[in-house]
Amino acid sequence: MKIRNVLYFLLLLALLTAAGCQSDAPNQESEQTLTVALDWTPNINHSGLYAAAALGFFEEQGLTVNIVEPGETLAPQLVAVGQVEFGLSYQEEVTFARDKGVPVISLAAVIQHNTSCFASPAAKGIESVADFAGKVYGGWGGAVEEGMIDYLMKREGRPGSVQNVVIGEADFFAACDSQVDFSWIYYGVTGIEAGLRGYPLNIIMLKEIDPAFDLYTPVIIAEESWLKNNQDIARRFIAALSAGYQYADTHPAETADILLAATDGLDEALVKAGQEWLAGQYQGDAPYWGYQSAAVWQGFADWLIACGLLKPGFRAETAFTNEYLLQTL
Repeated sequence: MKIRNVLYFLLLLALLTAAGCQSDAPNQESEQTLTVALDWTPNINHSGLYAAAALGFFEEQGLTVNIVEPGETLAPQLVAVGQVEFGLSYQEEVTFARDKGVPVISLAAVIQHNTSCFASPAAKGIESVADFAGKVYGGWGGAVEEGMIDYLMKREGRPGSVQNVVIGEADFFAACDSQVDFSWIYYGVTGIEAGLRGYPLNIIMLKEIDPAFDLYTPVIIAEESWLKNNQDIARRFIAALSAGYQYADTHPAETADILLAATDGLDEALVKAGQEWLAGQYQGDAPYWGYQSAAVWQGFADWLIACGLLKPGFRAETAFTNEYLLQTL
């Protein structure tokens, strides 16, 4: 990874400003190499990023962008310590990072609404949240997962009626066949895979359970001090990324081919079917791609606070910004 020459950039910016000739179009001197850390292995949530690279949208903005997987160190950590300029994260992850004083901030919502869900084999008969009672939930063992199950069961008047089992990265289908009744999945990946397998599922979308659960996942993040000193670079990066995700919204088949060509080991049928399902959902009903609402950020944080999972006083406006987005209102 090439390291950004901050002093050079600041000097260039000062010279251009003093001369009164700074241009909106990138030029040869302003070319930058950036690195983006994914939140997970490549999948359809990342399609717009790969499209922006393959279709030359980054190049048009004077940028060379390297895409890396996070490994054992998560994207917010890599962004916070300056090892990468941008990363993919989740509203939940950013909220807790901010609470701990980690200066990462969300610049864009990749998908406008939460596409995750509780899923179970249809034979289990779990058709509503009330049906969770007496069942076994398989998850990561995270505080939010357990807090959500506890909250829902209390709401149903059945506190403590769900057994939590940690399955980690275990295969969803194998786990449901052997040790658990339901789990939390991304429909665009595991839900689509179930359809391709002919494996009937009952699905309960999180966004339909409670407004607080319609959170942004994933999001694009940067570190605050870097962002303050590199606003032009950030605007160019987000402009190219916006073009990539708008392309993914309207060209699912072509975008699936781009993702498959750029990565190894992905299932072609799964990627193509998943991309078709997700097309149109990147921007969704938002006024422009990437838009983030303070009500969404604050609503989820308030739920965390009410459940004792987050300290009181969280301010949504510190965790995200729409400033760098192309606002086509």
